[in-house]
Amino acid sequence: MSSKSSITERAAVAKSASLQLAAAKTKAKNAALTEIAKTLERRKADVLQANQLDLEAAEKANLAAPLLKRLKFDEAKLADVCAGIHSLINLDDPVGRTLSAVELDAGLELYKVSCPIGVIGVVFESRPDALVQISTLCLKSGDAVLLKGGSEAAQTNRILAEIIAEASEAAGMPAGWIQLLETRQDVAEMLALDDHIDLIIPRGSNEFVRYIMNNTNVPVLGHADGICHVYVDREAELDMAVSIAVDSKCQYVAVCNAAETLLVDAPLAAEFLPRVRAELEAKGCHLKGCEQTRAIIDIEPACDEDWATEYLDYILSIKVVDGVDAAVEHINRYGSGHTDAIVTGDKDKAEAFMSRVDAADVFWNCSTRFSDGFRYGLGAEVGISTNKIHARGPVGLEGLVIYKWKLLGKGQVAADYAGPDAKKFTHKKLR
Repeated sequence: MSSKSSITERAAVAKSASLQLAAAKTKAKNAALTEIAKTLERRKADVLQANQLDLEAAEKANLAAPLLKRLKFDEAKLADVCAGIHSLINLDDPVGRTLSAVELDAGLELYKVSCPIGVIGVVFESRPDALVQISTLCLKSGDAVLLKGGSEAAQTNRILAEIIAEASEAAGMPAGWIQLLETRQDVAEMLALDDHIDLIIPRGSNEFVRYIMNNTNVPVLGHADGICHVYVDREAELDMAVSIAVDSKCQYVAVCNAAETLLVDAPLAAEFLPRVRAELEAKGCHLKGCEQTRAIIDIEPACDEDWATEYLDYILSIKVVDGVDAAVEHINRYGSGHTDAIVTGDKDKAEAFMSRVDAADVFWNCSTRFSDGFRYGLGAEVGISTNKIHARGPVGLEGLVIYKWKLLGKGQVAADYAGPDAKKFTHKKLR
């Protein structure tokens, strides 16, 4: 459908397509995914040229360095998204799985079966690779999708959406299952379409997610700030702690699962802080710290605002705390419920930390950067949910399906199960 069509018309087309897509067989969906990967490779030059135009415009507009890094879509990124598609093909179809089966009475059987959500609206940041990941996940889960990426990636998003639509439709998927939105007004109109859209997934700041939630009747699966923490306990092995802290912050800074605050147990601070400072500064990381931290290493002072800031850059705040209780209290106060890690050799402390920290992902002795749908084996992700609804943490295929109840009978009527001579339900589990 033409990009000049109204958002309501395009959402209606997506709704119609979703009803057809819900019935698509696994083999047909996988064939479409295979064709998408092939076409992306075949039209690589077109994609890279479009991205170069976006990069040149972004540089002229003085786009921040972390956003420029996200915007870049080179041959390596294209190879990564194609590898992700092939990984997705190898995953089990999440649709049509029997989640439970109960006999209500002889010949009256109730099945709880997974099914697509329907039409999903996703608003995401300036990463063009996210468009490929999100749309292919939705295809595999049988969902139609309306996509709004960052305006700075407009050229790249257009060519990617065009390739995905044409390749999948050529492979037999319903026309209009993927729609690309391009303006803020498009998003505002989408929020009013609760008759056509079943779920909205906004990826961005807490303020942005709250705005979406406050301005729509469509259910929202919020992907808020990634204010992630690494807590180094007094029982930590020092080399491990340094390695995890540096990787969590510096392996890739412009993403939501990068650490923004390092918490250090007071008895370990004098020995640990100089070592981790040397490694972090060698990576070009700028450090801020509390008074206790600055009494040990000479860095910039941190203020209250720093503890609640997602830098997405080579900046890290450091705070010395008095044990695991203080670390948990700080995280639950300032964190965004995304990903938090403890480094310790004490199993009891680790279990207490992971039980009490209110986050979607809690880790022991490993980097926060593992919080990722692809690394979890979910076939990439549409986002990381910090909500407490049907999906939490990295949202892959299983987070893009819901379920329906199927009742199979042989002429039974409810009246037979009421009154003084009512028949009894057996409620016998079938599997």
